[in-house]
Amino acid sequence: MNHFKGRHFQKDIILVAVGYYFRFSLSYRDIVELLRDRGITVHHTTVMRWVHHYGPIFKALWRRHQTAHAKSWRIDETYIRVKGRLAYLYRAIDSNGLTMDFELRKHRDYTASYHFLKRLDDQWSADRLVTDQYRATLKAVKHLIKQDYLSKSAHQCSKYRNNLIEQDHRFIKRHRVRSASFQSIRTASAMLSGVETVHAIRKRTRRELSLIGFSVVDELEALLAA
Repeated sequence: MNHFKGRHFQKDIILVAVGYYFRFSLSYRDIVELLRDRGITVHHTTVMRWVHHYGPIFKALWRRHQTAHAKSWRIDETYIRVKGRLAYLYRAIDSNGLTMDFELRKHRDYTASYHFLKRLDDQWSADRLVTDQYRATLKAVKHLIKQDYLSKSAHQCSKYRNNLIEQDHRFIKRHRVRSASFQSIRTASAMLSGVETVHAIRKRTRRELSLIGFSVVDELEALLAA
């Protein structure tokens, strides 16, 4: 499928713009300046539309080509400001620190926790699931155990073991330091889809000890071609 058909700018320019935005803590106007230094004139709202359009596409392609993960999982959520209110980014990584899945929800409650955990369990099986002691999360885990999606012995509440994902949240927080708030759940989810996808690809590339190093444009090209 040609995701760039009908675009005014070439594919390589769009990939550089969105790739740099997803990878680094840059604003839309920062991207405009970088492109202008290379002889390309584009408005910052155009870059914004590219980010909102391609973020979900990269997430869908990344999910489609997900490989097996370690069977020890860490589940947690971090808050994101959307129009002055808190929304919650649910995230899951394995014991190697590799991203398994993520999802932005309006509320931090049982429903959000249950659907996120169930979707993970539908994709893979866990020998160990580490969470915090938040009541809604514990209720969701108990429901999954009751439905035989998860064994009771597999679940652990350990602040020490969950430090791995707490540290991994820092990338998202650092990336958003230039933005006080999103204006809607839709745009926040679209942008975070791209940021999380690039972050996930970079972590796997670093773990595989690539001699060439990480190139966000090359990785997005490979994702589109897969």
